[in-house]
Amino acid sequence: MTGAASPNFREERLSRRSFLVGSAAGVGALGLAGCVNSDGALRAEAAKIYGPMPNEKFPIPATDVSKVDPKYFRRTVAYETKAAAGTIVVDPRNFYVYRVEGDGTATRYGANVGRDGFLWSGDAYVGRKSEWATWTPPKEMIRRQPEAAKYARGMPGGLDNPLGARTLHLYQNGAYTLYTIYASSEPDTIGSGITSGCVGLLSQDMIHLYAQTPVKTKVVVLPA
Repeated sequence: MTGAASPNFREERLSRRSFLVGSAAGVGALGLAGCVNSDGALRAEAAKIYGPMPNEKFPIPATDVSKVDPKYFRRTVAYETKAAAGTIVVDPRNFYVYRVEGDGTATRYGANVGRDGFLWSGDAYVGRKSEWATWTPPKEMIRRQPEAAKYARGMPGGLDNPLGARTLHLYQNGAYTLYTIYASSEPDTIGSGITSGCVGLLSQDMIHLYAQTPVKTKVVVLPA
């Protein structure tokens, strides 16, 4: 990603987490049929959904589900909306992303969102999609944090790349907004505001959403 809306970059160290902080599984699939109410059982089921993905270009390790509040695990929920099936709705106030299924339900994913001062709302659409995208820090970030200059020509895709395994690039009126929905390998960031306006899902969730999202899909970002 380029531009001011890049995932954040923490000044004290150059790492994937630095970049992030400074710059449909159904109800049954997660064992959420109403009879499971212990965190232990819930996390055990979630571990199956968020297991390793060894066949990726850069093999993805299992998510440490102990670092994620269970309310942010992927699940199917009742969701009444007039939006067409396939529409993506971002709810930054509650740290959720929804994929509308068109039958009164949606697939809901836990997310990290923009920190104070970087929140935005409005309608957009997926203008392009990327797998293991190159990340380029914006000029503003390089001026603020000169150590990022080493990636001025782009950081190749990989596990340490801030954009992760999959990226949906958001556009408005034919122009790239510089905002994305991206894959995060930082489970403890889910449910928090840490980015410069981008929206992060756990890698396994992002791959799940990405596979069902064609270019031109409408994205609605609700007010925070």
